[in-house]
Amino acid sequence: MRRPSQMMRLLLTSFFGLIVGFLMGITFPTLTLTKMNLPSTLFPSIDLAYIEDKYSDLSRQRLFGSWSSTKSLKLNQDIPDPPYDYNDTKIWVPTNPRGAERLPPDIVTPESDFYLRRLWGDPNEDIAIKQRYLVTFTVGYDQRKNIDAALKKFSDNFTIMLFHYDGRASEWEEFEWSKRAIHVSIWKQTKWWYAKRFLHPDIVAPYEYIFIWDEDLGVEHFDSEKYLTVVKKHGLEISQPGLEPYEGLTWEMTKKRDDTEVHKHAEERNGWCSDPNLPPCAAFVEIMAPVFSRKAWRCVWHMIQNDLVHGWGLDFAVRKCVQNAHEKIGVVDAQWIIHQGVPSLGNQGQQERGKQPWEGVRERCRREWTMFQDRLDNAEKAYFEASAHNNASSRLHR
Repeated sequence: MRRPSQMMRLLLTSFFGLIVGFLMGITFPTLTLTKMNLPSTLFPSIDLAYIEDKYSDLSRQRLFGSWSSTKSLKLNQDIPDPPYDYNDTKIWVPTNPRGAERLPPDIVTPESDFYLRRLWGDPNEDIAIKQRYLVTFTVGYDQRKNIDAALKKFSDNFTIMLFHYDGRASEWEEFEWSKRAIHVSIWKQTKWWYAKRFLHPDIVAPYEYIFIWDEDLGVEHFDSEKYLTVVKKHGLEISQPGLEPYEGLTWEMTKKRDDTEVHKHAEERNGWCSDPNLPPCAAFVEIMAPVFSRKAWRCVWHMIQNDLVHGWGLDFAVRKCVQNAHEKIGVVDAQWIIHQGVPSLGNQGQQERGKQPWEGVRERCRREWTMFQDRLDNAEKAYFEASAHNNASSRLHR
């Protein structure tokens, strides 16, 4: 008599277990095995409470949809899968910088800087002072004392950048300011080679003025902040300190004057100036110690040729980057420097065909000047001829 009773209990228990299992199965979300690529233990856990607080409902749904492929768990049957592949953003913004059209505009960062960052802490607290100006020197270690003296004339408002042509960058650590300087070390290059490659306008955009100076300048009578006060007062886009007269001084325009704060015109020898508002009588500074405004440098950088590394001829052409150049380019007499004429870069040349290293360097300087002038003349001629042709064509089709 017990056996039928036990059988009945077993049947009822099994039936009840099936009912409970069925109800549990339809209550909990199903496991989407088709989306499982790797074990979930390989991925870090995600704080969903933090995400819900940080993102909107729409963003949350998209984030959950993308995470489901790695977590292999659908959080809610009512949240739809993304309408497109996660890697296909369906974004195209033609006003973004070239190559970044597929990015949402708010994430695009088109400019950079030389501000030093920490490897720890809050990124918003990295920078105590955002320097407003940039000073660069192209240097060899033999001129370290002169550079040390020069950099003491530049305030904390300046980012310091040294271009090392002799490969001895690490040896400058004896100077305290070297720890906050940007060092670029490449053998036997000139400052215009460095400037073209490391001073792109979008990199130096945070700086109001950019000093691109030689290493052999005496600065006993120079103060950077006072200099820029004068530059801003007179609205100079391109400038240089006056040069104390010395043997070998070529241009009257860059010679220091004692009776003015700034001068923008000079009297040169007969036949040297076809127009009193053109170089070398006006709209002219030399390439040894130029100072560019951010706006002017954006144009000048594009003018620098990749293969013409000495910069000869640039000083006659930078006026093309400034409107009313004879008024916006000038020499600051109130702050002056001394050109020491140390032939350090010339000695980086190579002796060949019986010529000394400096002779080969000087020959190339002159050759580059001719090449640059030819390129500029040809480019302007081509532009004006094309413009005339387009104007004539448009008149014919009216």
